[in-house]
Amino acid sequence: MVESTRRVALVTGVSRTNGIAAAVAHRLAADGYDLFLSGLPGYDATEYGTEDRTTEVITALRDAGAAVGYRPGDFADPAEPAALVDAAIARYGRIDALAAVHAYSTHTPLAEITAEEIDRHLSVNTRGSLLLVKHFAAAYRQQVELGGPGGRVVLFSSGQRLGPMPDELAYIASKGAIEALTLSLSASVAGQGITVNAINPGPCDTGYASGEVYERVAAAFPTGRWGTPADVAPVVGWLCSAEAGWITGQVIDVEGGFRRG
Repeated sequence: MVESTRRVALVTGVSRTNGIAAAVAHRLAADGYDLFLSGLPGYDATEYGTEDRTTEVITALRDAGAAVGYRPGDFADPAEPAALVDAAIARYGRIDALAAVHAYSTHTPLAEITAEEIDRHLSVNTRGSLLLVKHFAAAYRQQVELGGPGGRVVLFSSGQRLGPMPDELAYIASKGAIEALTLSLSASVAGQGITVNAINPGPCDTGYASGEVYERVAAAFPTGRWGTPADVAPVVGWLCSAEAGWITGQVIDVEGGFRRG
């Protein structure tokens, strides 16, 4: 174990060089955090036909001077959240922030949805995030003597409360639960000096859309462009800073005025 004197952030959902998790990791590293990352190898290839770029993300972070640990894992395994937090503690001896960026997502009409698909969304997106917060809070409770501005948790939701998403029913069920959890989790850990907030990044260009769909979504933004990970990461950085210590239990929409038809 390398005892870190710097604050340590755990960031989940790392796989793409142009992904939100990678941008969040770069921002937190620039803000002085050491990093422990998590991702699910093969997910992008299976769901989107794109190659996993985790190694490139880690290399870029280290080339920029960041200390980076990594553990692959699948939150469909209920033991993985605890194992991930334990791995971060084993690496650095502390953990100060959690950015749960990971998401499992499929597009399935109501008539074709299965119980297995619903269960996987809920186990990865909802249960995985809730257990991560549980184990993060337990670990943070053991390090109060290290001081600092307090613990920080940033969860990720979606735009499900702002407009219909009819072919993403399992996904919106899992992400709607994240928004409901945010307020109650914030009350559960406030006494430990931990804040809990959630971000809805809106449609974010991470390489998953193209052609007519890409153009149609871009036209729904007042600026005529998609949101990018670079638009989202600074908000995570601020929520994980000392300045945001009085902000908790909030869902923040970071979607550039996106207009739902």
